[in-house]
Amino acid sequence: MSERSERTTGTAEPLDRAGRAESVDVATEVFVAYRNLLFTVAYEMLGSAADAEDVLQETWLRWVGVDPATVREKRAYLVRIVTRQALDRMRALGRRKESYVGPWLPEPLLTAPDVAEDIELADSISMAMLLVLETLAPVERAVFVLREVFDLEYEEIAEAVGRSPAAVRQLAYRARAHVAARRPRGPVSPAQTRAALRAFQRAVETGELQSLLDILAPDVVALSDGGGVKHALLRPVVGADEVARLLVGGWWRRDAERSVEPAQINGGPGLLVRVDGEVDGVVAVCVENGYITGAYHVRNPEKLSRVARETAVSR
Repeated sequence: MSERSERTTGTAEPLDRAGRAESVDVATEVFVAYRNLLFTVAYEMLGSAADAEDVLQETWLRWVGVDPATVREKRAYLVRIVTRQALDRMRALGRRKESYVGPWLPEPLLTAPDVAEDIELADSISMAMLLVLETLAPVERAVFVLREVFDLEYEEIAEAVGRSPAAVRQLAYRARAHVAARRPRGPVSPAQTRAALRAFQRAVETGELQSLLDILAPDVVALSDGGGVKHALLRPVVGADEVARLLVGGWWRRDAERSVEPAQINGGPGLLVRVDGEVDGVVAVCVENGYITGAYHVRNPEKLSRVARETAVSR
C-alpha cells in the first residue's frame, strides 16, 4: 500500500485559510495522540532520545503538510514517516559512532514505574536489548522493532522500509535469530532484578569485594560511556573478579560527596549517581538467574538530560 493509496480517492479541493487552520488543528491532535508511540519507535531504532526527538520534529513537519482527512490509517501513516526518518538518521549515527571515544552506550531514560508492568515494552527499551539491536543492520533493526515490539503487519513494514513483504519476512526471520542468540537468557522477574540491584548498590557503597562477587555472574561485562568528556572505560571489562575490583577501586569518584539512589531506568531498576549533588551518571544492569551479567555506566553529560524527569514511552 503506497502513501497515495492510503488517502481517499478523488481530487482534493484547495483549502481556504479557515480550512487550513482546522486541518492543522486536527493534524496536531492526531500527532499528540500518537507522539509517545512515535518517540518509542524512533528511540528503539536509534538508542538516542535526542536523535529520536529530532526525528519526531522532522515527522511533524511532513505530517502537518498532509490533510489528515485524506489519510485512513493515521497511526500506520505516522509510523511509516518516523521509520523512514529514523533510518536516515541511523546511517548518519553510524558514521558518528565510528569516531566515538570509548564504548558507545544508549542514552538512558528515566521511565515511569508502570512501564515495567509491560514486560515486552520494558525488555525492548532495556539497555541490554538496545545494545543487542546495535548489532543489527539498520533495516533489520527497523523490521525487528516494528514487527516484534509493535506487531505491525509485514505489508505495513514493507511500506515503511521500502522493501517487498517477502523480503521483510526474510529480514524479520534473520533479525529474530540474531537477537535470540544474543539477548539475555530466560525471563527475569522485576523482583529478581530489584534484589540484585539492591545488593549491587550496597556493595558499591560499602566497598565490600565479596559482596560484589556474590552477585556478579562469572562472565559479567562492564561498560562505561564518558563520550571523551568524562573519565570512563575505553574498553569492556569482563569477568567477576575484574569487574568487582573495578567497581570497588576505581569506577566511583572517592574525592567528592557521592550518593547512589535507585531509579527506574529504561523500564527496569537502575541507579542514579550524584557527585556533590549533581547527576554524574546512571547505572543500568542486566540480570539473569539472579546474577548481574551486564553493568552499563553512562557518564557522558550529553546523554544525561533524560534522567532529570520521566520520559513517556508506549506501544
